[in-house]
Amino acid sequence: MTRAHVLDHVGLVARLLLGGVLLVAGGLKVGNPLGSARAVQGYDVMPFEVAEYIGYALPWVEVVIGVLLVLGLFTRTSALLGALLMAAFVIGITQAWVRGLTIDCGCFGGGGQVDAGETEYGQEIARDLGLALCGVWLLVRARTAYSLDRFLFGDAKERT
Repeated sequence: MTRAHVLDHVGLVARLLLGGVLLVAGGLKVGNPLGSARAVQGYDVMPFEVAEYIGYALPWVEVVIGVLLVLGLFTRTSALLGALLMAAFVIGITQAWVRGLTIDCGCFGGGGQVDAGETEYGQEIARDLGLALCGVWLLVRARTAYSLDRFLFGDAKERT
């Protein structure tokens, strides 16, 4: 097995991890758009109506990016969007923690007020940073094993 082959498979893992988490997170929220809107409003960082629209759109954005990453289609662009989404989540969770809010992140449904002992900010930030690193890996090296990019466009599009 060559070094390039190993790196292609590391990229595959990064792609499936980031894409799979986004796909599951969005999929769990798509059927409850009001709950997603309330979760975004719980962060209290933007006007109530703006947070509502973002809450409605966010699950669909997560699903689309997740599907593209799992399939390995437009990998670099999808990875950029996925990494930016994770960075936004880290910032949102961090500001909630710093401000003393006691909310569920709403990352996989749910959201809203919880008891102070029920917050999991540290674990959520660590998880999202790890997922953001998967996106950064794919930005640097979009070439991965078993991708539609490779099947449809060959290796030329993926060269890093």
